[in-house]
Amino acid sequence: MSLLETWRNLAYEQEMDDQKYQMFWATYFNFEKGVYEQILAAKEPVSGTVKELAERFGLELLTMVGVLDGINDSLKTPNPIETMDENTVVSMDFDKELLYKNMVAAKAEWLYTLPQWDALLDADTRKALYKEQKLSTTVVNTQPKVGRNDPCPCGSGKKYKKCHMPIDEKIQLHADHGEIVPSRAILKTPAQIEMIRKSADLNTAVLDEVAKHIRIGMSTAEIDEIVYRFTTEHGGIPAPLNYQGFPKSVCTSLNNEICHGIPDENIMIQDGDIINVDVSTILNGYFSDASRMFKMGNVSERAERLVRVTEECVQRGLAAAKPWGHLGDIADAINTHAQANGYSVVEEIGGHGIGLEFHEDPFVSYVTPKGSEMLLVPGMMFTIEPMINEGSPDFFVDEDNDWTVYTIDDGLSAQIEYMVLVKEDGVEVLTK
Repeated sequence: MSLLETWRNLAYEQEMDDQKYQMFWATYFNFEKGVYEQILAAKEPVSGTVKELAERFGLELLTMVGVLDGINDSLKTPNPIETMDENTVVSMDFDKELLYKNMVAAKAEWLYTLPQWDALLDADTRKALYKEQKLSTTVVNTQPKVGRNDPCPCGSGKKYKKCHMPIDEKIQLHADHGEIVPSRAILKTPAQIEMIRKSADLNTAVLDEVAKHIRIGMSTAEIDEIVYRFTTEHGGIPAPLNYQGFPKSVCTSLNNEICHGIPDENIMIQDGDIINVDVSTILNGYFSDASRMFKMGNVSERAERLVRVTEECVQRGLAAAKPWGHLGDIADAINTHAQANGYSVVEEIGGHGIGLEFHEDPFVSYVTPKGSEMLLVPGMMFTIEPMINEGSPDFFVDEDNDWTVYTIDDGLSAQIEYMVLVKEDGVEVLTK
């Protein structure tokens, strides 16, 4: 089996649950970002054997093969990736405009927003290339045709023309202009919204219960017990429990842990800690999700400031979330405020749709440009949950548990999560 076949089998063919699949690619994208930071800044095209390039960038050989596979269509002269071995000499001499457009096409915002692009393409050129690429992939509405006098698919009982037809026509107008629009399946019906709202109310109550009892000296396992007991006593199910192998009912992430911290009887909350408690609830088959930061005792000024700015980021993102705006508006508001305060935003891990499943479309990035990404349409439901890092946005995943995500530089990280519903007159926070 060739190197390329081995890489593609590892990346695309092996059986992994969704969570591990996401983390595999999140880790890869983190490495990929580091490579592009270097090759975009290089004065001369980067070249060498596959093995030499892997060593140069500090990558495993197969990870380097993945990078070469990803960039091959953007090179002035493609490499013989199908037949190459570790001693094959390859070049990364890219066509800068083609590479930028291909990054946009792949929705690789962590790559096409790299500051190294500033020296290669001016802002106007990048904007034009971005628009050109987006217009080349116009979304076509393939949803079943509904007659004007047919019952509205939302289940309201009203005729389509008196209910969602004006909204659908508006969505199609945006699609005709090359914008990314939600499918009807993403938009929640009034009946679904009411059931999801009940789940969200319980989720808020669980977080309130944690807030009553969390204290210095308790273990994170005790938080897990509180969440499990309160949720089940009120007819719910903790969504994280056994989700794709996650062993506990809640995520508890301390200090330098970005997310997915696993509760443990040996992990004790100490004076000065900051901890994110991420609660997700299933009630009658409907899902909800939110998290809070808790400042324990005498926290440092730096920790206090990080948590405060994270809350401000969420509030700014919420203020930017408007019907018929775009997910990118939320991202821009969050990223701009974080950077203005000297912080970074984790790029490869973001928010998500929710309600009928734990994780639904769309993926919610917090680093994309204003006016980009999916159109915000009444009935959409998703989380706003930026992960704000004190230092680098890069991370690594715990090799032992394959879940906990840590800052690469041991800096502090904070996350606050709201679950929101887009309405015709604004955005409603369902749980926080």
